[in-house]
Amino acid sequence: MEYRLSDHALKRMVKRGVKEEWVREALDNPDTTRNDADDITLVHAVKAIADRGFKQLRVIYNETTEPVTVVTVFFE
Repeated sequence: MEYRLSDHALKRMVKRGVKEEWVREALDNPDTTRNDADDITLVHAVKAIADRGFKQLRVIYNETTEPVTVVTVFFE
């Protein structure tokens, strides 16, 4: 999936030690996806990351932009 990272997402990736390859993996091959409960433009992609002990990485992106815009990322 083609995407761009928002400034907020970039800052959170650095702060939380999230590699861009993990974000790409979550977007291209998510374990699960769901629509956001409050904002219909947002989608949550969740992926277990082996390098982090299979913690769940949640990537939230706006699917109405071209390319999609990653809004934030975090481990659950």
